[in-house]
Amino acid sequence: MKRGKLLVLPAMGWLTLFFALPLLIVVAVSFASRTAYGQVVFQWTLNNYLRFFEPLYLTIFATTILTALLTTAVTFALGYPVAYTIAMLLPKRWQQAGIIIVMIPFWINFLIRSFAWVIILRSQGVVNTLLLHLGLIQKPLTLLYNDAAVLLGMVYALLPFMVLPIYVSLEQMDKRLLEASSDLGATPLVSFRRITLPLTMPGVAAGSILVFISSLGMFVVPDIMGGAKSALIGNIIQNQFLSARDWPFGSALSIILAFLALIMILLYYRALKAQKGGRTHEEHLA
Repeated sequence: MKRGKLLVLPAMGWLTLFFALPLLIVVAVSFASRTAYGQVVFQWTLNNYLRFFEPLYLTIFATTILTALLTTAVTFALGYPVAYTIAMLLPKRWQQAGIIIVMIPFWINFLIRSFAWVIILRSQGVVNTLLLHLGLIQKPLTLLYNDAAVLLGMVYALLPFMVLPIYVSLEQMDKRLLEASSDLGATPLVSFRRITLPLTMPGVAAGSILVFISSLGMFVVPDIMGGAKSALIGNIIQNQFLSARDWPFGSALSIILAFLALIMILLYYRALKAQKGGRTHEEHLA
């Protein structure tokens, strides 16, 4: 037992050095002040957090929440069929290849992938050039630097985070339940609604939380594909640290986002625990 605890020490030291200490520094800076030239002064104040409640930042935060929810909904709508196809419809020997195809975008730098979408969607890009040559449009469409382009880029970037947890849930599901449902006369749609979807909800919840939390702090996609017309809370934080040199306010916004992410994770674990408790009770009654 003592040797096992010693094996955990390197990991705990790593987390302390590169996670806990930086987080404590950000918390400390979030309560500090700044000079006119951007120098951090440790005169403790709550103004950085109170500033968040100004109408401008509340509007940007609401837009960020809405964008994250839309991204989560679209990734679920696209990701569940993909995961279902890989886990339930493909032969065993092809499932690994399906997962590799889903993971291929991760093998390419995220910044390069974002600029690739700019090449595809810009006025002289692939889509507009093709549509103009086919005679389907008379002038280039505005496909870039708007909210739709930001949503597309975020869904593309975060789709694997939804597919993989759902795939794991589908893979671990007892397929005999579907056979029993079919023997009892249930249609495939009824079996999916009453058996498959409820049993894969932990994977759906995990994927949704991963996508939602990642969407909240996203700043690369809105900056590249949204331009100046799309500003989310992640872009505001980036601006506070790099341009405005207001580190205390940027730190306060970061802590607020981290707190929201923590709440989402706690709600997920509570729901998962409640679901497991319900199953245990049902098995005990059975």
